[in-house]
Amino acid sequence: MKSLLSSLRQLWSGPRSRAGNVAIIFSIAIVPIVGGIGAALDYSMANSNRTSMQKALDSTALALAKLMPLSQGQLDQKGWEIFSANIGTLKVSMPQSGLVITTPTIGKINLVATGQYTPQISGFMGVNTFPVSVNTEVQWGMNKLELALALDNTGSMDWSNKMTELKKAAKNLIATLQSSAQKPGDVKIAIIPFHKEVRLDTSIYTYNGSWLKWDDWDSENQTCDKKGKNCVSNDRKTWDGCVMDRDQPHDASDTTPNSNATKFPAKQCSYSLTSMLPLTYDWNALNSKIDAMNPSGNTNVSIGLQWAWHSLTSGEPFTQAAAPANDLSKYIILMTDGENTQNRWTTNSSSIDARTAATCTAVKAAGIKIYTIRVIDGDANLLRNCASDPSMYYDVQSAAQLTSVFNAIGATLANLHLAK
Repeated sequence: MKSLLSSLRQLWSGPRSRAGNVAIIFSIAIVPIVGGIGAALDYSMANSNRTSMQKALDSTALALAKLMPLSQGQLDQKGWEIFSANIGTLKVSMPQSGLVITTPTIGKINLVATGQYTPQISGFMGVNTFPVSVNTEVQWGMNKLELALALDNTGSMDWSNKMTELKKAAKNLIATLQSSAQKPGDVKIAIIPFHKEVRLDTSIYTYNGSWLKWDDWDSENQTCDKKGKNCVSNDRKTWDGCVMDRDQPHDASDTTPNSNATKFPAKQCSYSLTSMLPLTYDWNALNSKIDAMNPSGNTNVSIGLQWAWHSLTSGEPFTQAAAPANDLSKYIILMTDGENTQNRWTTNSSSIDARTAATCTAVKAAGIKIYTIRVIDGDANLLRNCASDPSMYYDVQSAAQLTSVFNAIGATLANLHLAK
């Protein structure tokens, strides 16, 4: 030990030239050691910054997906605003051009963020910056969806440009959902135009359907002698497809129409009305049905909601709906611009409201979610309570707002998830 200590003393206390050599050797040796430690620390900090960038980019992707569809310009602008708000304080310098957003296929958005990290320790070794990059892809498609649009076609929809705006909004929604479907049949939509009644397409749903009840139609459509006797019912082939509310309490249920009390009462249409379109992914047919809508008649919200419900179950006469499944969502969008004014039995709004409320409760109990939209007029409390959640009720004060409302609903219906 004494020999070792003696040697060290000689090394450090020897001639100046020897001390100088040692200092030089030590200085040379310490540079890569410190540089290595600094590089490791910088790498750790850069990786931490990269993690934060990835979280911000993932949040940006999901937020953009909720806003889709957007133009490329809107994607770039909105994307940068959202990313900047989420990024926080980082040691990464990144210009707006460092965020690149593309839509490689319908239903997907790809995002890449690239910035320059400035080393905090190892910079003296000549490494001034090095790139840090993250990427993600969001899919704004969905699992399977069955959606029924119960749309008010009453006379008041002819006012304030409401029908024109409704058609535009509904077609935008259809286009959005068509784009988000990953394969044919993933998204199916039914269109239920309603006023006091609803109407079936008699070229498909004929007068001899076992689910029809003819008592009222026969009594209203018969030929009698001059004394009002010896009445004979007219040919049921002349039925034009309208049906009324079912007998209570079946009017607020999806009871199978297998008895006279549960069947659908045939009615000669009181006003003009386009027929209902059951669930389909024939996009041309859906758009054509929207185009065919015309305002006429009084308001019976109950029957519109009832048939929207029927279209989402497999009982007659609409049998297109699939059985409930974990990967299948069922929704109704109910839109009206007025209070209930007439149903099969009465013109008393309160009485009709009670049937609407009963139907709303039953639909939600069946696991079907309801969006409600009030356009300028209508019973706000009734529609708000009918919605599955307060956030699913929209109070529209101008018909021009319908497009933004339908767009918001369409984006929400997409089942968003990160693809990678």
